[in-house]
Amino acid sequence: MLSLTRRFTAPADGGGGPCPVAVDDGGLLRRRRTIETVALVSRSVGLVSTGLAAAGIGATAVVATGPGMRLVCLLGVLVMAAANVLSLLGRRRPGASWYKRLSAVQVTLDTATILAIVVLSTRQAQDQVTWPLLSLAIAVAALRHQLRGALLVFAATTLGFLLGVPAPPDPAFVIGLGFLIAVITGTQSSSLDRHLAELNETRRALQHQATHDPMTGLPNRTQLTAYADERTGRPLGVLLLDLNGFKQVNDTYGHAAGDVLLHVVGERLTGALGDAGLAGRLGGDEFLVLLPDADTAAVARAVTRIRDAVRQPVDIGDGRVVRVGMSAGVALRPAGGTADLDALTAEADAAMYRDKRGRAA
Repeated sequence: MLSLTRRFTAPADGGGGPCPVAVDDGGLLRRRRTIETVALVSRSVGLVSTGLAAAGIGATAVVATGPGMRLVCLLGVLVMAAANVLSLLGRRRPGASWYKRLSAVQVTLDTATILAIVVLSTRQAQDQVTWPLLSLAIAVAALRHQLRGALLVFAATTLGFLLGVPAPPDPAFVIGLGFLIAVITGTQSSSLDRHLAELNETRRALQHQATHDPMTGLPNRTQLTAYADERTGRPLGVLLLDLNGFKQVNDTYGHAAGDVLLHVVGERLTGALGDAGLAGRLGGDEFLVLLPDADTAAVARAVTRIRDAVRQPVDIGDGRVVRVGMSAGVALRPAGGTADLDALTAEADAAMYRDKRGRAA
């Protein structure tokens, strides 16, 4: 009568309760990996250039004249090397809960390094124009933390530059250009971030529709199958439930009343199970309950709790109250058993009809 033949992969939840279906936000993760890759490459170029300047080698050596500037360059090399380590960690784990904090630390390190080099090089050699490097810090902050990050770094670099350089060249131009870069890069990054969030929300909604019954909100056959597949080889109790009296409610009060009844029964099944298993709707007035790692006694207790919950009166609106009963069929797979959900459901289906005939006799 019943067939559960579709197979979908879903992550294990490690126990009872509804099986969460993770939505891999590939767009966001790819964006983060790209940001870390760009950071590694650009920071490595800066690290090499700064190291050469500190050593007095090449065209950049003119910026690092004087022991103070060379010391700052050497410290900058160390800081950039440490930031690259953080970038490697972020690139490997872009979905980690600590990623945003790690990113904020990198922005702080990059901003401090660039600001220190710009301020000291400008103070030391007024004819050397290094303040455009401040725009790099702003753009990096925009990539990582959108408009808010860009504006914060713009404020920090502008204030640091104006306070650190007694007579800054064209301060109005420095401030105006920095602000424009912060606004342009920040708004573009924020727009992309919102777009990715909307796409992910759409994916989540579609995934939920694909794995849940629209009437009751319970898991559908797809998610029930995935839940059982994750527990292959482990003990599994399967309860097939059919409502007695549901057709009469539909015929007497209409389909809207039947829909209310199904929704209430779904809530009661979930409440009766707690974290002990997963309840889903197969269609019509049939429900399927999966009890992982359950033995005969646990299954019997679950049937009693569910039957008592379903029997309670249901208010279907307009002061109308109905009661329905329940027929139940049970199948139990022992540890190491090979029966899949199709076989267990067929076994429970036969047991349910025996229960239904026994109650009708």
